[in-house]
Amino acid sequence: MPTPSSQDSFLDTNLAAAFPILQQKIYQKSLIYLDNAATTQKPIQVIQALQQYYEQYNANIHRAAHTLSSIATRNVEDTRAMIQQWINAATTEEIIFTQGTTAAINLVAQTYAKQQLNAGDEILISLLEHHANIVPWQMLAQEKGVVLKVIPVKTDGTLDMDAFDQLLTAKTKMVALVHISSTLGIINPIEQIIQKAHARHAVVLIDGAQSIAHMPIDVQQWDVDFFVFSAHKAYGPTGLGILYGKKQYLEMMPPYQGGGGMVAHVTTHQSKYQPLPYKLEAGTPPIASICAFQEAIRFIQTIGYTKIQKIEHALLVYAQELLQKIPAITLYGTTDVKKKIGIIALNVQGMHHLDVGLLLDARGIAVRTGLLCTQPLIDYWQVDGMVRISLAVYNTFQDIAITVQALKNIIQKHGT
Repeated sequence: MPTPSSQDSFLDTNLAAAFPILQQKIYQKSLIYLDNAATTQKPIQVIQALQQYYEQYNANIHRAAHTLSSIATRNVEDTRAMIQQWINAATTEEIIFTQGTTAAINLVAQTYAKQQLNAGDEILISLLEHHANIVPWQMLAQEKGVVLKVIPVKTDGTLDMDAFDQLLTAKTKMVALVHISSTLGIINPIEQIIQKAHARHAVVLIDGAQSIAHMPIDVQQWDVDFFVFSAHKAYGPTGLGILYGKKQYLEMMPPYQGGGGMVAHVTTHQSKYQPLPYKLEAGTPPIASICAFQEAIRFIQTIGYTKIQKIEHALLVYAQELLQKIPAITLYGTTDVKKKIGIIALNVQGMHHLDVGLLLDARGIAVRTGLLCTQPLIDYWQVDGMVRISLAVYNTFQDIAITVQALKNIIQKHGT
């Protein structure tokens, strides 16, 4: 097991130094930020890019002939092209800017699915889903009489693939699944899932909010139909999401919202829409966030996914092995660490999860507590919430050691 005194060379770089927020103190303690599944912190170059937009070329896009608008438009479209190459989409037309992962899923549900699915058709989701990949499909089911079916999980938190095989039928028109569980960190076998779904002629949407910062994405190799993620979970700004969709499906989707930017010609009674991707991008987008997201992508690419995975896997192994030695701690989703990213869900026996979170916060340690926006999964374990530790590439062995010792102290003082 790796320890702080025997780190591999790939852990030597102090990546936290690039993040201004991590240099502060909370209650006179150095901040240890372990809520990365909720949102990652931002490196200085992302912050500077946001500032640069507002200081140097703040203007709307695609709407004016002046220089500032031209610069802003070029930077937005450069980001689109950068994302296309990053996830290996076939064309920039397949990259749609949204407000976040939630907005991207709702866009697909309220356009493609609403138009193409009929009463009695079935949508498959899983028990692992974030509320953002449950509620939009519930709303569609209530509106159109579509049947929503749920793939269960095994006791170790992994998806029950035998149940998936049984639930996947000729009636299945859409499969909407999370790539990586935001509560457990478990990686679903999405390539296998996509192949099986396509064999039944079902369309597949994958929620990549938890995978985009941690592993390479290749939408063409996977042959996935829709892939969604948020910039803020990948060291980028808030308020920006990405919907990738195969062009053939995006072409079928009517505009979700009407307004400026998505129209080519307007009369008082009829409008002609812009081609992709603009017909699905009504109004002023989060221009500053889009431009600054380039720097977040560069940050990830400069480190490289190979190194990111090595760092985060070493930290996960270290954390789980230390936590497993504490009898008062219950861990959830205890599958093989090779099938996980750095997310650990736990509870302390005899203590409420919120109390644990507050006591950690008093020691400068930021974790998530509660239902984690995955209430059906939390209910499966018959608890009213959990404590979640989620790691990023800037976390260290020292962060983990301090956190584990803090948990021990909390248990000794407040536990039963």
